[in-house]
Amino acid sequence: MILDHQIRASLMLRENINDLIALAAVAEERSFTRAAARLNVSQSALSHTIKGLEARLGLRLLTRTTRSVAPTLEGEDLLATLNPCFEKIEARLQALNDARDQPTGTVRIVAVEYAIETILWPKLSPVLKAHPAVNVELVMDYGYTDLASSQCDAGVRYGEQVSEGMISMRIGPDERMICVGAPEYFAVAGVPGTPQELGAHRCINLRLSTHGALYAWEFEDADGHEIRVRVQGQACFNTINPVMRAAVDGHGLALIPERLAESHLASGALATCLDAFCPRFPGFHLYYPSRQRPSSAFQVVLDALRERG
Repeated sequence: MILDHQIRASLMLRENINDLIALAAVAEERSFTRAAARLNVSQSALSHTIKGLEARLGLRLLTRTTRSVAPTLEGEDLLATLNPCFEKIEARLQALNDARDQPTGTVRIVAVEYAIETILWPKLSPVLKAHPAVNVELVMDYGYTDLASSQCDAGVRYGEQVSEGMISMRIGPDERMICVGAPEYFAVAGVPGTPQELGAHRCINLRLSTHGALYAWEFEDADGHEIRVRVQGQACFNTINPVMRAAVDGHGLALIPERLAESHLASGALATCLDAFCPRFPGFHLYYPSRQRPSSAFQVVLDALRERG
């Protein structure tokens, strides 16, 4: 019964809106003939529509003569309320139409700090300057965030970590995790020759927010077999930048992205070890649901982030 009532109410609302649009056209054109041509209906159908509206309201809305048509006082009063509403709707529709040429909206992306600082922000900063109606929110999270529950439009992960059912797009070059330490640390503790020797060294840990466990350092031998090592040390962080800072300060070895360490390697503040055990792997990819229909703002973000070359 409730559903039937809702359907009838919806049909009645639609009928009233169509009839009010017809009334406004006749009043503006002052002619059934011109209004019918404007609305692409027959003159008789338009006349029938107006008569039906007047019958439902119990009011005469138009005064008809052989030469012209004009609103009655009741008609003028009704149109005074309707016309501003129609103008607002028309203006909003025009704004939406213009948005196709002027991207607008907010895009929320979840990613680790390293991806935000080295890829997302450098590529999206020019977008904000070029498109004032586009807003970008970057959410830092080291966990495998669920996009729906976090109300994010997209996320960033390394290529092999993207879940099935998602559209994936490369946004950065291949990466490499390297083992680094300060020269003064190596001078005192020596240089490990294999990943297994890390047990005798102070290392700087990274705690993963996914499940709270410490990150097991990942290496690869000459035959491509994975080597995972649990390390120990005095310092532990849950983001990568402090890990690198602690390594620069001589608190032990760190496993960090090579690109992140470039300036410290060039200055001599850090040096590498175990290079033969540090392979390259697929870089950062943007992922988002396959069912998602990109908004104009999201499309601009996609174009800016796409890895070229």
